[in-house]
Amino acid sequence: MSLDPQARAVLEAAAALGQPPLEETTPEEARRNFILRRQSAAAAPRPVREVSDGTVPGPAGDIPIRVYRPAEGVLPALVYFHGGGWVIGNLDTHDGTCRDLAAASGCAVISVDYRLAPEHPFPAPLDDCFAATAWVGANANGLKIDPRRIAVGGDSAGGHLAAGVAQMARDQSGPSLAYQLLIYPVTDRDFTTASYVANAEGFGLTRTGMQWFWNHFVPQHRSHEPYASPLRAPDLRGLPRTHVITAEYDVLRDDGRQYAERLRAAGVRTQYDDHPGLVHGFFGMAGQIDRAATIVREAGQLLGEALRTA
Repeated sequence: MSLDPQARAVLEAAAALGQPPLEETTPEEARRNFILRRQSAAAAPRPVREVSDGTVPGPAGDIPIRVYRPAEGVLPALVYFHGGGWVIGNLDTHDGTCRDLAAASGCAVISVDYRLAPEHPFPAPLDDCFAATAWVGANANGLKIDPRRIAVGGDSAGGHLAAGVAQMARDQSGPSLAYQLLIYPVTDRDFTTASYVANAEGFGLTRTGMQWFWNHFVPQHRSHEPYASPLRAPDLRGLPRTHVITAEYDVLRDDGRQYAERLRAAGVRTQYDDHPGLVHGFFGMAGQIDRAATIVREAGQLLGEALRTA
C-alpha cells in the first residue's frame, strides 16, 4: 500500500530539523541528533505504577537499567534492548516504548543501557545484554519476577541483540527464555536484499545509514559470525516462541522476514507480522501514528498472553 499519511508527516517533520545524513556525522553528533529527533516526536509519557533506575553487574562494569512495573506482585518480565544501530540510543530515547509495552502487557520491563559502538564494538553490546538477562534470571525472586516467564525483546539493533541473547542463552546454558519480541530486527549484514534495494532512500533509515552503523559495530571479517548476524546461525532449533514485526517501507523488512521463515522451518513457534505503509522506527512514533499505537498495544498484549500461559 502507499505510505501511511501520518508516517509521511513524521518523516517530513524529521527532515525539517535539517540534520545531516547519518553517514556525514560522527557517532557523538549522531547521538545528539537522535535525541533531538526523539524529543521532537515524543508524546506525553504513559503513567506506569513504578519506574526505577539501577545497575546490574556486567563484564566491564555496571550496566544501567530501568525497571517498569505496571502492577504489584510477581510479574512476567521482558528484558528490553533499545534500537539505534548499536551506536546511538539510551534508556531515555526508548522510555515511551517501554512504558507502552509494560502497560499493554502487564509485564515488568527491564530496559538495558548496554555499551555502544564504536567505543565498544561487537561483542561488547551483546555481552552486556546477555549479562543483564542472566542477572534478571538469577535475581528473579528479589525482583518479584517469575523466572519461568522471562522474555527478551528489542527494536532494530535491539532486536538483533535480543535474537543474539536468545541464541546465547540456548548455547551457553543461560536463563530459560519463554519468548522473544523482535521488532524490525537486524539479522544479517546483507545490503542486497529486496527491501534494501526498494527502500534505500526516502523512508528514514537508509541503506548507507545501515552501512555506517555496521561499519562502527563489527569488523567486516567478523560480521558473518552467528552472534553478529543471527540469520547465519546454522541451527535455530530450541529457541523460544517468537513474534517478529516488520514495516513495509524499511530496509530491514527482509532481515525480519527471513529470520521468521528460518525460525518456523526450525520448528520454533513464530508469528510474523509485516505492517503495510509503515516505516522503520514506527514503534517510537506511537504518539504521532494511530496505527503504530495500535500495533504497539497489540504486541504488548500478545507478549503478556504468551508469558502468562508459558
